[in-house]
Amino acid sequence: MSAKFKTPEESRVTLSMLMLPSHANFSGKIHGGHILSLVDQIAFACASKHSHNYCVTASVDVVDFLAPIEVGEMVTLKATVNYVGNTSMVIGIRVDAEDIKSGISKHCNSSYVTMVAKDENGKTVAVPGLKLTTETHIRRFAREIRRKSIKRESAREMKATNFSAAEFVKQLKDYNVELPS
Repeated sequence: MSAKFKTPEESRVTLSMLMLPSHANFSGKIHGGHILSLVDQIAFACASKHSHNYCVTASVDVVDFLAPIEVGEMVTLKATVNYVGNTSMVIGIRVDAEDIKSGISKHCNSSYVTMVAKDENGKTVAVPGLKLTTETHIRRFAREIRRKSIKRESAREMKATNFSAAEFVKQLKDYNVELPS
């Protein structure tokens, strides 16, 4: 590990590319899976730049598709380290698409990916801390602490809940499902 603490700017990565017809789905919009692949690649690049190690994807915590991306638009992904633990990092990714003719840009996707640093033997390794120098850095770090807490609470609740049919059949009648008679 070369630095004890690094600012988010030191590990920021930006990727821009033109969206081609080969990236489109059946409705002519850019396939969400293609964008997710780019999100994973830039998360890897950002986490590896921060940790100076190979990194693997531990989880994709949030993916919000906000607007469709058209063939011919210039897509720009920006990745920043928002949170660090001992061996993990949460990378925030923003995806914007720009109509290259009009210059109009739109926010299309926000994602949060947890990456874990590994050594050459596949063992987890410590990562540099995060030097929070702005209000934005502090806000992003604090949001990740809360997001992690909510995720842990949700996992505990799911584990503790007995999802028996008898218990939930009354509630399921309010949903668009057909139940056995």
